[in-house]
Amino acid sequence: MNQPPRRSSLALRGIELFAGLSDSRLDQLAQDCAWHQVAARHPLLLRSSAGDAAGREPEVFFIVSGQVRIAIYSAGGRQVTFRDHGPGELFGDLAAIDEGPRSADVFTLEPCTVASLGRGAFMALMRDEPVVAERMLRRLAALVRQLSERVIELSTLAVGDRLQAELLRLAREVGVTGKQARLEPAPRHAALASQISTNREQVTRELALLVRAGLLQKEAGALVVTDVEALARRVGDARG
Repeated sequence: MNQPPRRSSLALRGIELFAGLSDSRLDQLAQDCAWHQVAARHPLLLRSSAGDAAGREPEVFFIVSGQVRIAIYSAGGRQVTFRDHGPGELFGDLAAIDEGPRSADVFTLEPCTVASLGRGAFMALMRDEPVVAERMLRRLAALVRQLSERVIELSTLAVGDRLQAELLRLAREVGVTGKQARLEPAPRHAALASQISTNREQVTRELALLVRAGLLQKEAGALVVTDVEALARRVGDARG
C-alpha cells in the first residue's frame, strides 16, 4: 500500500454504516482507523489468511473511494466473482466478527482510498452504537439471502438464465429510468462469466441473443437494458 492519506472524519461520512453518527464519534473513528492509498489491481485480502499481518487482529475495511472485487480462485486458477464494492461500502467484517480465516480474496479494480478498523474497535463500536449493530445485522441477513439466491441459480438455471439474472441485478443497482437501465462502463464479458460460473465465449453468445431479442442495446462504452420489467419477467419465469 502507498503513502496513507490524511485521517478525515469527513471522508467517513460517506460510509453507509456510519450514517447519522455524531461528529465526535466520527472524529474518534477517523483516529482509530488506519488509512491506505492503494493502487489498482492490488490485493487487499487473501482467502484463508488468519489475519491481516503477523500478530495483528483482523480488520474491517471501509471504501472511501475506488472499487474492489471480492472473489475466490479455484485450484486451476479460475476466478469466481461474488460482488464488486464501491465508495461507502465495507468488507472484511466476517473475519472480524468470528475471528476465522478470510473467506475470499479482495483486490482493487481501480485506485482506492481505504480506511481499516481493528476488530476490537469495530466490536466496541457495535456495542456502543446500536444503530450500527442493527445495520450490520441487516447487512449479514441480506448477504445470506443473496448467496442463497446465487446457489439456487447456479444449481438450477441454464447459462442464459443466469446471465439475465445477473444483468437484472446490475440494472437495479444502477437504477431504472423509465423502462431502461444504463450499465456504464459496460461490464466486461470475462467479468460477467466469472459472476455466473461460465466462460467468456458463452456470455458473448448469450448477450448477442438478448440484443437480437431487443432486451439489450450496445452503445459506445455502455450496455443498455431496454426493458427492465420484461427482463425481470424472464428471470421470474426461469426461476419458476
